[in-house]
Amino acid sequence: MAVISKKKIVYPISKGLRSYLINYGREVDIPIHYKDLLRYSGSIALYDSRGNDTLWETVFYDESDRNEIHYKVKKIYALLKADGDMTVMQHLYVDRIDLCVYGNTQPFRVRIVNRINDNFDYFYIKHADASRVYGLELEHLLSPNRISYLVYKDSLIEEHIAGIPGEQFMKQYMPDDLLNPIRLSKEFVKFNERCFVRLLGDMHSSNFVVDITPDFEEIHYRIRAIDFDQQSYEGKKSIYLPQYFKQNNKLIQLGIAHITPESMAQYQREERALIATRLKSSPKEIEDILRSMEADTVSTKENIESLKRELARHYKNPQFYQCRNMGQILRVSLNQLLYR
Repeated sequence: MAVISKKKIVYPISKGLRSYLINYGREVDIPIHYKDLLRYSGSIALYDSRGNDTLWETVFYDESDRNEIHYKVKKIYALLKADGDMTVMQHLYVDRIDLCVYGNTQPFRVRIVNRINDNFDYFYIKHADASRVYGLELEHLLSPNRISYLVYKDSLIEEHIAGIPGEQFMKQYMPDDLLNPIRLSKEFVKFNERCFVRLLGDMHSSNFVVDITPDFEEIHYRIRAIDFDQQSYEGKKSIYLPQYFKQNNKLIQLGIAHITPESMAQYQREERALIATRLKSSPKEIEDILRSMEADTVSTKENIESLKRELARHYKNPQFYQCRNMGQILRVSLNQLLYR
């Protein structure tokens, strides 16, 4: 069982990481920052359609601040979605701004609505944590998913990743007769492998969503991470394997029932081959982000020593013992895909 015993340390964005973000267009001057949204004057609990407390609060601003804040928030949306084209703002309005009161970093979530057709979208404004930024960039480069995010000084803007929250999916969708257990189990194996190879931790059911796409004969599943602050931080190997979280037990049991060990090994090899292909297709970006990470501090000395020993034993690869930081550990993990 995977258990995180201590609250993660929040690491600031280093000069090296900042340089990477500027070079690849991720650093953009935004009109409003995380700390500006903390000036709210009141809040109320936000409930879902079934009357359950979501543990988010909708915040309110004084009239003297509200119009300016809403206008600047819409400008951020234009930067995130339309490369700064402000004409997209004409028919948009800010429906509400929510604050997550239970999260470690207490992010804000903005709901933007198109007044013409009532279509809506979300994005998040968070305090910029180096671990989360590395996680977002590695997800963009190494997973089948593209990620849109922006950074400016101490603020991080993230797009909303659509999908059914993992916990909700297990409760409401897994009992469905239309569920394809083999396809879903295969995707969980591949998701498990992606997280382990690129060292993304804490992927229990509250930190991923399931995207369902109807195919012409069947249903396709994609499991997507939505929380990246445990990128290359923990010292236990099991934290980087979703299969060890008790919250994922329904998916784990489904795989045990429907996938043979031989099939599982095949899916793992397939996913590692796909990641290797992505490594080859973006060599400069990968090299630059790894160099930044190797010169950065994103974990404790104890965690680094523990993880490199566990991975050296797991892979029977003594190169891990030579690693001095999490960036070097990640490099060795990824290099194995290229040289095997």
